[in-house]
Amino acid sequence: METGNAPARDVSARSSPSPGTPSLDAARRRAHMPPGTARILDRRTLESGFPRLAELLSPGMRVLDVGCGTGAITQGIAQRVQPGGRALGVDTNERLIEEARRTHAGVPGLEFLRADAYELPFHRAFDLVAAARLLQWLDEPERALASMGRALVSGGTLAVLDYNHEKIEWRPAPPESARRFYQAFLRWRADAKMDNRIADRLAGMLCGAGFRGVRVTEQHEEARRGDPDFPAKAGIWAEVAASRGRQMVADGYVTEEERSAAEQAFRLWAEEVGEYQRLYLLAAEGTAP
Repeated sequence: METGNAPARDVSARSSPSPGTPSLDAARRRAHMPPGTARILDRRTLESGFPRLAELLSPGMRVLDVGCGTGAITQGIAQRVQPGGRALGVDTNERLIEEARRTHAGVPGLEFLRADAYELPFHRAFDLVAAARLLQWLDEPERALASMGRALVSGGTLAVLDYNHEKIEWRPAPPESARRFYQAFLRWRADAKMDNRIADRLAGMLCGAGFRGVRVTEQHEEARRGDPDFPAKAGIWAEVAASRGRQMVADGYVTEEERSAAEQAFRLWAEEVGEYQRLYLLAAEGTAP
């Protein structure tokens, strides 16, 4: 995987208006993970899900994983910081926290706690704070970054990872029904003030929050036909249509028929047609003052 610095780009363009006017808490409601989405989380590991973070860890570190979900990455963090280290995973979703506790019970130095990224109850308590694929689901990501910064010791490291959903690559293109669903997914997010291009803004956001020595690393997720995990990786959008798609139906962005057609089209593409998929991901890190 190639690495290197990437410039941050401001986001000014927004998608077309929604079918209705989202409520003030639309981002929080839409970010809530419905049943079925945990399958996507559970396939990730520290090394596959956030490789740059794996490089930053060392024994004895105290690490906070914000938006930990089912703890698949967090448990890898705990293993990397042994002996003597500690990993704490936090998430607003109590169901996911309980699942993380059950799944990873007995892992040394690992704990899970329900907590809000905007109001983390920690002050100068961690050597490193990480957030993978979290900021894309927030309508005020800068406020969450400030909360994470307060949890860091002076000189500690913040490491965040996220997508630019508008830079996804498929070869060949999926069927039109799948592409229409994907564009509706982007509108559904943007109308709740979630940033579909947040990956390219991470560097600027960290600099604006006062972090020093900000560095950006490419972490794109690529899948090619012939890879043993291609069906699982390429099938991620079928999983999204099967889970998030039902939220989109409830919110009026697609019909159930459109959702179902998109799910089937994405599955067929992954199983028989698709040759290549790239999800555009950047990691950004900086040092707390």
